[in-house]
Amino acid sequence: MAGKILTNGNIAADVSLPGLVADTNVGDGYRDSVVMAVAGGTAPGVERSAGSAPAAFYAPRKKSGVSRALYAFFKRAFDIVSSLAFLIVFSWLYLIIALVVKCVDGGKVLYYHERVGKNGKTIKIPKFRTMKPNADKLGDMLTPEQLEQYKREYKIDGDPRITRVGRFLRRTSLDELPQIWSILTGTLSVVGPRPLMREEVEEKYGDDAEKLLSVKPGLIGYWASHGRSKCTYESGERQKMELYYVDNRSVWLDTKIIFKTVAGVVRREGAM
Repeated sequence: MAGKILTNGNIAADVSLPGLVADTNVGDGYRDSVVMAVAGGTAPGVERSAGSAPAAFYAPRKKSGVSRALYAFFKRAFDIVSSLAFLIVFSWLYLIIALVVKCVDGGKVLYYHERVGKNGKTIKIPKFRTMKPNADKLGDMLTPEQLEQYKREYKIDGDPRITRVGRFLRRTSLDELPQIWSILTGTLSVVGPRPLMREEVEEKYGDDAEKLLSVKPGLIGYWASHGRSKCTYESGERQKMELYYVDNRSVWLDTKIIFKTVAGVVRREGAM
């Protein structure tokens, strides 16, 4: 496709970028970096195997060992302080939600998702249960079209398994509150790539799976705050956005993601 070199957000010149995937204007440097370095008319990373990230693959910003260590320290310190404070202040909210979920159908209050954590470790992520009992039996509860969508995107539009209370919890992101405990214990971070199922990582990220799993997954993240329903696996945008965060994570980017997520929740733009 034909593209433009962007320097500090300004258009400099047209250039042909064979195999380059069209980008999404989501800001925070993501769009500007799509053609950040062009050599011989080819963008870095164009030669990639099937299942890996799209051709518009972004080179990481180089950081010193000291910078990386300081970032890791402050990130973990923020995780501990913020999660502990949240659990203390909003303990009453946890109790109310637990009682409501229990009263809906008498089922379990929490549901544990098995996901892949940092360096490929298997972890269990708790959520307030938003689905009907036996929701894991996909063949019994989904139409063939819905099952096909689930296999393609690992989510379903208008999922019939979700309870009425569950839809409210998801729309407001309240279903994810139990994950604050996972942040305190170190399984998750406040900000990071979405924690995924193992087969999801292998199928959708291919050769880039190791890079994705080199950082701790988060409660909120770049894709979740910027793209979510609009940026899918099928288009390749979801993979690009998660990998962009891995390459460019910083205190400044984490801060912007937090504020954008809070703004989205206030505008009721949570997951469905």
